[in-house]
Amino acid sequence: METWLTWQLVDSAFPCGGFAHSGGLEAALAWGEVDNDTALLDFARNALRQVAWGQLPLVRAAHRARCFSAADKWCDAFLTNHVANRASRLQGIAFLSTSATVFPIPELATLHQQRRRQKQPGHLGPIFGAVSGLLDLQIEQAVRLFLFGNLRSLISAAVRLNIVGPLQGQAIQHHLGPDAEAAVIDTADLLPQDICQTAPLIDIFQGTHDRIYSKLFQS
Repeated sequence: METWLTWQLVDSAFPCGGFAHSGGLEAALAWGEVDNDTALLDFARNALRQVAWGQLPLVRAAHRARCFSAADKWCDAFLTNHVANRASRLQGIAFLSTSATVFPIPELATLHQQRRRQKQPGHLGPIFGAVSGLLDLQIEQAVRLFLFGNLRSLISAAVRLNIVGPLQGQAIQHHLGPDAEAAVIDTADLLPQDICQTAPLIDIFQGTHDRIYSKLFQS
């Protein structure tokens, strides 16, 4: 059952809102920082590491607790960039709402109602961790799923922005597989208080997204 559940969560048809966001890539393209496959590879590698060091400890903590409240507070304080903070909330709330509707687990419905009642931020990393814990996914499987989802969304955004074609995008995604695995291993022992910003330029680019005159993505 875990295998089927993993495939369902990783399927692009699972409506969690990730494909509406570019993770700062659209802004980086607009300011001329990413305009070819080599620059995209560097951007994606740095973005992958940033997600690993800034989110995976929160995913793990929420997975162990099967609750996102504590990790959610850490995440909200950490994401000082208003665009990244807003995107994380939108995706987290969408993921929780979808999961509570799709999977008949009372605890998921309770988390969903609790977030609305208490007006919690509902950031994606902590919510993904809590939901995957309640779904009984192994913790290392959950963090790999989370990192893969971020990488897949970034490559999809690059294709839609016409930075690379679909085949180039898939080649880059394959090339970054070892980087993703190394990031999972390197962050295995980190706690929520250890999260840090590893790619400040990406954070700056993403923070300027609202200033782009014409855009495809929300962030």
